[in-house]
Amino acid sequence: MLPKYMVLVNWIRDRIKSQELKYGEKLSSEKELGQMFSVSRQTVRQAINVLVQEGLLESRQGSGTYVTRKIATAHTPQMVIGVISTYVNDYIFSGILRGVENVLTENGYSMQLAFTHNHIESEKKALTNMMSHGVDGLIVEPAKSGLPSPNMDLYNEALHEGLPLLFFNTYYPALPLPHVALDDMATGLAATEHLIRAGHRRVAGIFKLDDYQGRLRYAGYIRALMNAGIELDDDLVLWYSTEDFSDGFSAEKFQGRLQDATAIFCYNDQIALQAVAALRELGKQVPQDVSVVSVDNSDLAKLCEVPLTSVAHPMEDLGMTAAQNLLRLIQDPTFNATVDFPPHLVERGSVCPPRSL
Repeated sequence: MLPKYMVLVNWIRDRIKSQELKYGEKLSSEKELGQMFSVSRQTVRQAINVLVQEGLLESRQGSGTYVTRKIATAHTPQMVIGVISTYVNDYIFSGILRGVENVLTENGYSMQLAFTHNHIESEKKALTNMMSHGVDGLIVEPAKSGLPSPNMDLYNEALHEGLPLLFFNTYYPALPLPHVALDDMATGLAATEHLIRAGHRRVAGIFKLDDYQGRLRYAGYIRALMNAGIELDDDLVLWYSTEDFSDGFSAEKFQGRLQDATAIFCYNDQIALQAVAALRELGKQVPQDVSVVSVDNSDLAKLCEVPLTSVAHPMEDLGMTAAQNLLRLIQDPTFNATVDFPPHLVERGSVCPPRSL
């Protein structure tokens, strides 16, 4: 016959396993459990201590006892990797996803794909769906990575369950999870230094506020200015969000903020095209009046009316590396899967010295 405390231990285990007691949920009080099982509070404490030692429960002084993780059940590999991307257009994302798919297919895995359009709620639905279907791992481009996320509970649940998860293209800096991305701070540094070497000191910047890449590229931009002894001018910095992008950058907006700039570092090629068009409306030529450097080295940079100097995005290589590193994480959870690709600047015809030189 089982000791009374073990009856309670098994009862709590079963409810965690069936998710009647979910991660983060507070357990009934010692008094309530004692009454339910007709045992003393000492017996209840003995049962709780067993589950605390197993890492299933956590006792918080003055607050109670909480479920800290689900029971790890035997996981039969599904040979399915969940991939969550912000977009699927023909910009850089098709190349990234092609790289991911090629590696997964070569290794016998299929890909379950979801797109968030950089919306937090869509990310939540995708994560919940994939985690409930028992994927073997997740490759995620987080939505609005530059802002606090209400989906941290899901990511923390994945951490507690030991689900292999890797961020690509960007990441949430608050989470101890690996990422595979372009080194965005070094990218901002390299692009801005290129403009400074051409003789520019009035260097403007356009950055994305709600994605962490924008903040890192801004940090690189600031570092380049400081290294050159150039004081940051807030009037030469323009921030935008995901929702702002569809409105575009009008000539009026440029005239109001960036009219004194002789050069602009743009967050990506899409923004650079809008910048070139706005400058043209203002009667300014690229690069004679304003030099422009952007990021991604996409087809947009090559086909722009003035071919753009742009920092290359690793695209397919990034996707392949993300998939390869996730598969290694599945085999070895201690593997350091983080990779930051160094920037490579591709020079074209959008940069020249300022007219005053």
